[in-house]
Amino acid sequence: MTPGHGSTVDGVLRRSARRTPARVAVEYRDRTWTYEEFDEAVSRAASVLLGQGLAPGDRVGSYGHNSDAYLIGFLACARAGLVHVPVNQNLTGDDLAYLVGQSGSSLVLADPDLADRLPGGVRTLPLRDADGSLLELLASAPAYDGPEPRGEDLVQLLYTSGTTALPKGAMMTHRALVHEYLSAITALDLSAGDRPVHSLPLYHSAQMHVFLLPYLAVGATNIILDAPDGDRLFELIEEGRVDSLFAPPTVWIGLANRPDFATRDLGALRKAYYGASIMPVPVLERLRERLPELGFYNCFGQSEIGPLATVLAPDEHKGRMDSCGRPVLFVDARVVDEDGKDVPDGTPGEIVYRSPQLCEGYWDKPEETAEAFRDGWFRSGDLAVRDAHGYFTIVDRVKDVINSGGVLVASRQVEDALYTHDGVAEVAVVGLPDERWIEAVTAVVVPRGEITEAELIDHTREKLAHFKAPKRIVFVDALPRNASGKILKRELRDRFADS
Repeated sequence: MTPGHGSTVDGVLRRSARRTPARVAVEYRDRTWTYEEFDEAVSRAASVLLGQGLAPGDRVGSYGHNSDAYLIGFLACARAGLVHVPVNQNLTGDDLAYLVGQSGSSLVLADPDLADRLPGGVRTLPLRDADGSLLELLASAPAYDGPEPRGEDLVQLLYTSGTTALPKGAMMTHRALVHEYLSAITALDLSAGDRPVHSLPLYHSAQMHVFLLPYLAVGATNIILDAPDGDRLFELIEEGRVDSLFAPPTVWIGLANRPDFATRDLGALRKAYYGASIMPVPVLERLRERLPELGFYNCFGQSEIGPLATVLAPDEHKGRMDSCGRPVLFVDARVVDEDGKDVPDGTPGEIVYRSPQLCEGYWDKPEETAEAFRDGWFRSGDLAVRDAHGYFTIVDRVKDVINSGGVLVASRQVEDALYTHDGVAEVAVVGLPDERWIEAVTAVVVPRGEITEAELIDHTREKLAHFKAPKRIVFVDALPRNASGKILKRELRDRFADS
């Protein structure tokens, strides 16, 4: 193998394998891999992929459920110099065809139960559970012994979640992701002695790049689950096999709403990470009251920065429960106005970033790249406030702020007020077109028990100024989300705009 600097994604695994070869690296269902075994599997998988006629720089789609094979496929792409394209396993039809086509993927690694959804003519290789699958071919493949990729080479196209527009492929280099891994390790106190479980989709950057790869870097034993199943998570915690858990607020809300949440023995859980969307403060307070010894970390960022940008550590929550913390090791952040000028502390503005973790731009979208990167800073699209101590609080997405009668209302503030009512299981607040108000503050609520529209509006008015209270309450059985747990407010605006 040609010597390199080792600032590569697959180099993270290789170093751990050399350091602790016999330690268990990954557990998935009934399969267990030591670090040495897993590193060898990645090398063999890299040979399998290049044997498909691929060349460094080619894009390889990955359309599968959580599994050890999915992780091997990603790391094999990294080792072979290929560009991995993670695809949401829930995508179908035009959305799926768009990602595969826009990325120019030459091959798609697909779980057999998903492969028939792919557009006709797309080359596929089964990830697992099929004859000739990537996992099966490892036994007869030689170990890869080609040149190492360079740190500046692309390793992944991280597609944005597309909650407001067509997804864009953030071009991530090896060097950007390795910087992000070190930021995650230092800010989140990750160590080899932790016992993490990874239950969120691995195609999503938060689970893969904030937790799984950094934990492989430090040499921890990682349990991969198919999905965030509450029964299985509680079982693993009670058995003492898991002490570290990441989940978006929607999953934490679901766990807190379980009838057995108050009675299960969850004392072995030491580290609780939340992120991917804003955590309602009342929900966080309930979790902390139930598990007072548990350390909660707020993780904030977006795909384009790898995705971790800021962290609020457990000892920083007091007095700033709604804050997303301070920038991590390799991130510089500011709050600016529309012209890119700094606003005073305490004044809302758009948060912008400069960092070696940042993407190189958007794949084949030069106009969108130019719009996002201005004067050397990345425009996040998030409305934030910075305080005098350097802590940031996200007020809203810029596009989700509601213009009610000419006054701007942050949807998050209204949501937090509604979450203090026992009859609200989940809520999303959006602005809907209105002849009088321009946009009417509208709360879409998943109720818990019997509750009326008037009761919720009155409750909100007790917490907030009357102009911020919802003009209307819509009751639904569930809120639309992408697989990372983000509520799709665009869908809610479209669904209820004319109702």
